[in-house]
Amino acid sequence: MTDATPPADANGQTPDQAQPQGPGFRILAQYVRDLSFENPKAPDSLRIDGKPAIDMGVEMNAQGRPDGLFEVDLKLSIKATADDKTPVFHVELLYGGLFALQGVQPQDIEPLLLIECPRYLFPFARQIIAQATADGGFYPPFMVDPIDFAAIYVARQQQIAGAPTETGQA
Repeated sequence: MTDATPPADANGQTPDQAQPQGPGFRILAQYVRDLSFENPKAPDSLRIDGKPAIDMGVEMNAQGRPDGLFEVDLKLSIKATADDKTPVFHVELLYGGLFALQGVQPQDIEPLLLIECPRYLFPFARQIIAQATADGGFYPPFMVDPIDFAAIYVARQQQIAGAPTETGQA
């Protein structure tokens, strides 16, 4: 690293000053909040014929913090069963990130936190699940297919909009 400052342009601005900063976010930290791997029928589960049936769940959660940062959690739950419904493996991962937003309009915060932020966390969560299944004895390791976080977000918004409002009873 050097202490030299970048050269200024014709207007006397450094490259950082010359370009206006638009809305965006920075990933400040990524972490495993919770990881669970179960292989209840080992070693017999390692010798199943054919591909197991996969049941996968995806959840996203975001919350603001008093320091102005945002925590985003991506929860992936994968259950694999053999043809006869014998459990093969079950892995749950709660993977989080700490994000700083800049210049984001209030109406854009929720979609950014629940679509774009999980999109950046996903490859790391996918690798953790692949490694856990490989360490559990499964070859090839289980690779989570890409996830369309925008479609999940839109479906959830439609579900909320279509849900009947609850009325209190006295």
